[in-house]
Amino acid sequence: MKVTISRFETEGKITLQESGGLAIVTMHRPKLKNAMTNGMWLELSEVAKQIVKNPKNKVVLLKGNKGQFTAGSDIKQFSQLSINEANDAFKSMEEAISSFEKLPLPTIALINGPAMGAGFELALACDLRIGTKDIKMGMPVGRLGITLNKQFVNRIINFIGKSRTLDLVYTGRLIDANEGLQWGLLNYLIAEDKDIVHYGLTIAQKIMEQSPASLLAVKRSAAYSLPNYSIPWDSEVSKSVDPYDFPEGVQAFLEKRKPNFKRRV
Repeated sequence: MKVTISRFETEGKITLQESGGLAIVTMHRPKLKNAMTNGMWLELSEVAKQIVKNPKNKVVLLKGNKGQFTAGSDIKQFSQLSINEANDAFKSMEEAISSFEKLPLPTIALINGPAMGAGFELALACDLRIGTKDIKMGMPVGRLGITLNKQFVNRIINFIGKSRTLDLVYTGRLIDANEGLQWGLLNYLIAEDKDIVHYGLTIAQKIMEQSPASLLAVKRSAAYSLPNYSIPWDSEVSKSVDPYDFPEGVQAFLEKRKPNFKRRV
């Protein structure tokens, strides 16, 4: 197992574990509910680039340390920034969030505890979200004077629509697990006695059994429905079958065996 650890000041770190086709990214700052410093957002962008460089990676799991996801950005750090520096910090957040959103691999967010503000956006940037009963999701920015940019707002609207998005910001209210499931913010809500990491690994294993070509194609096609969405790994090829995975998948079906698919981006 390859483990990469990036440290920021003495306040937080991000780890990347790569093994068996999995890239597991963990945000570590548990004393502050894994609130992210600007340096951590910058490193998260670099981690996304590193994941793509490893051809063995097939699925990405994103989680927080010690039973939490992330409360979003560190508000206390904002008090030390000028207006221009704060605007630059939000650009860094969006770049990190977009870098995970546009990974050419399936991404899964494991959410227990808070997923607020930029942490909420980061969860929505993943393809799938698995939650526990303890989650709290929302965009309580009104009391902070934060003016959300179009990318942030569009990302939420794509999931829950205009009216519900306005409601979240207007009132600052938080979404619990059941409402998150009803609104389509969660794909899976696990029982109290289930380990979210183990459950995430189970879903990831099912995904890794599928054709990488099929997974990339559906992610690419789904991206076309999103406004202002550029796909760095897109191609002009528009075909219905992959020249390797299709014949291998059909042959494996006929021979009643697991197909031997290969990742190719």
